[in-house]
Amino acid sequence: MEQREIKPVSPEEINKLSRLAEEIWTEHYAGIISQGQISYMVEKFQSSHAIQEQIRQGYHYFWLCLNGQTAGYLSIKPEDGSLFLSKIYIQKEYRGKKLAACAVNYLTTVCQQQGLSNIWLTVNKRNSGSIAAYERLGFHKVREQTADIGQGYVMDDYIMELPIS
Repeated sequence: MEQREIKPVSPEEINKLSRLAEEIWTEHYAGIISQGQISYMVEKFQSSHAIQEQIRQGYHYFWLCLNGQTAGYLSIKPEDGSLFLSKIYIQKEYRGKKLAACAVNYLTTVCQQQGLSNIWLTVNKRNSGSIAAYERLGFHKVREQTADIGQGYVMDDYIMELPIS
């Protein structure tokens, strides 16, 4: 039987997290966005410095583990009565093993404990595999958003939401 765990990322593990982020992003976003944009976004949002700054701003990072092995990570931030699922990334060889479902169950419990009404996230409009996975987990599209992230790049996303009862 497979064992799924969610564990907090310690300050000493931030460099490891940043390296994993670069590996996952480089593999996953090829064909969705340009290599230049991937590199820019990894540096801007997933470098050790960027992660440390996000933690100072109230984000929380967690490892997703399967049978004791690091399989991915997630980042959340409670805000305005909701829980922002900022990042959830799983290494290719661990996808389809119900880690995202485990994470959403965990986050649902966090929301219930903190009195938060929903979980929301942004997802690239061309990221059809992730969109389908989120829909299977109960998320639905609520709106679209285009954000200028600098250097001529934009994030063209759907905002998806999961109500918490």
